[in-house]
Order: sequence, then structure tokens, then C-alpha cells
Amino acid sequence: MDDFGVNFDEIAGVIDRAEVLVVRFQVVEKRLLTDFRTSSSEGPLVKVVAPAGSIDERFRTLRVLRPRFSPPERISSFPWPRGLASFERSGVLGVIRTRVIEVGTESDGEMMREAYEELLEEEQATVRAAIRGGEGFQTLWERRRDRG
Repeated sequence: MDDFGVNFDEIAGVIDRAEVLVVRFQVVEKRLLTDFRTSSSEGPLVKVVAPAGSIDERFRTLRVLRPRFSPPERISSFPWPRGLASFERSGVLGVIRTRVIEVGTESDGEMMREAYEELLEEEQATVRAAIRGGEGFQTLWERRRDRG
């Protein structure tokens, strides 16, 4: 275990062996889906996706996103127990990006940046909603209205 509460070597091994990887985050409901499979006409895929209700649903989503590929033998997954900034600082984001570039091209790494930025926006929106008592959240205090 490291300062981030995860076993980095174990996570790096999962990333290295995965055909398809889904990362679940603590604050953000959406998932980071990375499909490392390639063909002569298609490179890897990095995409932010909604959570699936079941593994069958995740396989169906993958079939829609990657119709030219047969279903993978399995989909690997791990939870990230902290915020997105620590996901980057820990080096895990970099390990995934490096693998994407290794199986694809340098320009495929751009998908990772775009997906990460989308997740950051999602995290910021979730934190704002939590502070303001938005949908799905309750504030610990209410603003007193002047009853005058």
C-alpha cells in the first residue's frame, strides 16, 4: 500500500494484462473504459462511460462501441478510492496512457487526456452539487431567510 491507499504494483499488473479495463472512481459516477485491443484499421479506445447495471450490460456497451471486435474474454476492473487528482499524481493515469500509446500511436494518448478532462469536469460538478445540496445531496445547513 502507498500513500493513496492502493497497491500500485497490483494495479500496474492489472493494466498490463487487461484487454479491456474499467476504472471506477470514488466521487465520479462515470467510469473510465479503456479497450487496448487493436486491428489494422482501429486503434485502442479510451472513453468515459456510464456505470453498467451488470457485466452483461458492460459487454453490450462494448459491442456497440467496438462492433468490429469480438467480445473480450474478460473485462478487468478496479476501484480508485480517492479523487482524480490523486489518480494522476499516483502515476496510474500515466501507466494507462503509456499502454494506450504502446498498443496504438502517440496520438492515441490524446484520447486519455480528453477522457481525464471529462472526468475532472464531472468530479467538479459533483463536488459543487454536494456543496449546494443538489440532486442526490443534502446540505448540512440551510440559509436562513429573513422573515421580515
